[in-house]
Amino acid sequence: MKKSLFALAALGAFAGAASAQSSVTVYGVVDVGYLNQKATGAASNAAGTVAPSGQANSAIFGNSMEQTSRLGFKGTEDLGGGMIAFFTLETDMQPTNASMSSWQTRQGFGGIGKAGVGQFAFGTQYTPMFNQIAATDVGNTNNMPGSAVYPTTNSGNSVRTNGYGDASGVGGQSSGVTVRTQSTLSAQTAVMAGFKVAANYTLRNDTVTSGFSGTTANAKQNIVPITNNYSGWGLSADYTWQKLYVGVAYQAYKSNNEGQGPATTTSANSASTVLTPAPAAWTGSAGGTNTQDNQYYGAATYDFGILKGYLQYGNRKVTDIVNTGYYAKRTSQQIGVRSFMTPTIEGWALVGNGRYTSFGAGAPSAGFTAYQVGLNYYLSKRTNLYAIYGSNNGSASSVQVSTRLTGFAFGTRVTF
Repeated sequence: MKKSLFALAALGAFAGAASAQSSVTVYGVVDVGYLNQKATGAASNAAGTVAPSGQANSAIFGNSMEQTSRLGFKGTEDLGGGMIAFFTLETDMQPTNASMSSWQTRQGFGGIGKAGVGQFAFGTQYTPMFNQIAATDVGNTNNMPGSAVYPTTNSGNSVRTNGYGDASGVGGQSSGVTVRTQSTLSAQTAVMAGFKVAANYTLRNDTVTSGFSGTTANAKQNIVPITNNYSGWGLSADYTWQKLYVGVAYQAYKSNNEGQGPATTTSANSASTVLTPAPAAWTGSAGGTNTQDNQYYGAATYDFGILKGYLQYGNRKVTDIVNTGYYAKRTSQQIGVRSFMTPTIEGWALVGNGRYTSFGAGAPSAGFTAYQVGLNYYLSKRTNLYAIYGSNNGSASSVQVSTRLTGFAFGTRVTF
């Protein structure tokens, strides 16, 4: 009997030690509330409807205005000797929609780390530049109008036929930066003397061989290999000294696309002329189209005690790899402050400007300004009420009328 009790006790101790060495956490954000937006000129309203030369208004009980609603799972296992294995799986959530989620991969990666050295991971991950923006953005990368450096468009609630639209922006897309990339290897060092360095490398090469049986005199059976290649890299560094934080990042992603699938060909065609898609920036995690996308960012924050000051600068140029004179470019800068006015009330304000050069003959360009103010009232560490107002204003160019997008939201955010 004593041996049995001893065995059970030893088994229980072993099981307890094993469970202490590994853990899985369920986490998430539920952000819901009221959104009112007004667009004039060549902009879109909250329902995603384009208003090329007029105006559009929308009022929605929606979601993800202050922070993207999400559901995630993350875990670690102690491998001993200061080493750990870890993973993260995270999807968008739209709680006010008919479809709560299409299980978009916001993050999905696994890796190995060692205390005091650093870590590496494979999967769909945030880019180095976005990580620096997240660490230094005045508005904490919210999904409302008003940011010059991190512009997003929030539909609040998808009205598309599939009930879900990640391209609306609530999934984390921005014309200022590539937020995340698929098929990515990332690595970062531990913090050493206040410094930390991070890098990523993206690689996906897909080749499809398609054939065509001709029906005309000059057509014949062709076997045409079509290749779509997505690759790129990013690098960032940051330094923390007392209340000062400085971060910089650079990333370059290339998309080389011969086609998107089988195409009708003749003997005169080659793989490079079968189907060449129009250039597009690397906005979603899957990649861009026939472009070289170069982006860099620099920022600094300083905590003065009663408030925290922010200074940000961003630059992005997307060049057509077929015709390098055909490009789009965006530069931006903004300043702002964030402060706890009471132990439970936090406010922020920011203002920024920049210039946008669009694809097209003569590279037409226009200036823009942006500003945003917001308030948080914390009911607890995990729950707050918020109110946000912001505006993005673009001047007219040779190919576009002046634009103005304003938005107001109030709601509640619960984290778990």
